[in-house]
Amino acid sequence: MFFVKRREKRYYLLSNSCYGGLPVIRARVVGAAGFGGANIIELLTAHPEAEVVSLVDVQGVGRPISDQHTHLKDVCDVVVSAPDDASWDDSIDIVFTATPDRVGMTLAEACLKAGARMIDYSGDFRFNSAQAYARYAERIGRDPVHAAAGLLPRSTYGLTELHRDEVKKTSLVGNPGCFAVSAILGAAPAVREGLIDLDTIIFDAKTGVSGAGIKAAQTFHYPLRYENMNAYKIGAHQHNFEVERELSILAGAELKATLTTQVVPLCRGIMTTVYGQLTSPSTTTGELFDAYKAYYDGSRFVRVEPQGTPTSNNDVRGSNLCILSINVDARTGRMIVVSHIDNLMKGQAGSALQNMNVMFGLDESLGLRRPAFYP
Repeated sequence: MFFVKRREKRYYLLSNSCYGGLPVIRARVVGAAGFGGANIIELLTAHPEAEVVSLVDVQGVGRPISDQHTHLKDVCDVVVSAPDDASWDDSIDIVFTATPDRVGMTLAEACLKAGARMIDYSGDFRFNSAQAYARYAERIGRDPVHAAAGLLPRSTYGLTELHRDEVKKTSLVGNPGCFAVSAILGAAPAVREGLIDLDTIIFDAKTGVSGAGIKAAQTFHYPLRYENMNAYKIGAHQHNFEVERELSILAGAELKATLTTQVVPLCRGIMTTVYGQLTSPSTTTGELFDAYKAYYDGSRFVRVEPQGTPTSNNDVRGSNLCILSINVDARTGRMIVVSHIDNLMKGQAGSALQNMNVMFGLDESLGLRRPAFYP
């Protein structure tokens, strides 16, 4: 290993990796105490070209993060800093804000001014104008005034499979919502190719309890969650806004879709069943499968399976994969696509790392080549 000066007062440790001695990416995680923070720390510590150098949270200040996430002991023992103590200078290359809405927008200007790039987990930078953000915020009952509206035109929606070229050029990514990832990937090829009637799209989505975050709540108390399931935010889920926006772009026309989200007694995972009336009743399962295979050709983390191939949550748990089961109900002339992702990986930290790789010109799958947990 050796050091090389890249810019004034800035040094990178180079490694002899198979990627040609690329510079180590120095990462800060804001919101390190949550599930989203823990998961991106896990991925970064196993990444050959990244290093966790700064952790920020209001919890566990002054103590190693491994005191809170004990599975990280001897893997990442970086001490947690308070938000007010985290300086913004050229010692950071990438910032992951694993935080609720309206936190990332308060940090973005300082982050970008310091020369770092940002990937935000919330809805703060999923939209490219103050007007679009306001419509989203009003829909979910939040303040419609964006605290960093001037940065919105610079932001990129971080669903890599749809916006890979834009992600390569940006310094600010709005990481997609977990339900949005599952729903958009499940419907995109059919919408783009005009295979389904845009007025008939329905997403029936089920998720595990980890999607609610690490903070305890009565409704997620084990006795109330075990052997129980329920729908929530019916007709009002925040991720539906980005689903409709992205699919409308693909369709070249505004569309509205129904998204019904449900919690099931499961730790992690999302299964979204996508329904849409086929525009041609004669479309066969094979033709639909071929359209999906062609659309995702070259997408490392989307696997398309034909009708009759068993797929389940176990096939994606702990991985950055999205698995799509392609089906046609010939009797009703309806498309049925089942989309499986891990909500904490492809739905959050995995997508974030995938975006980081693209932003820094690395192999998109670097640090993410791992199978699902088994058994």
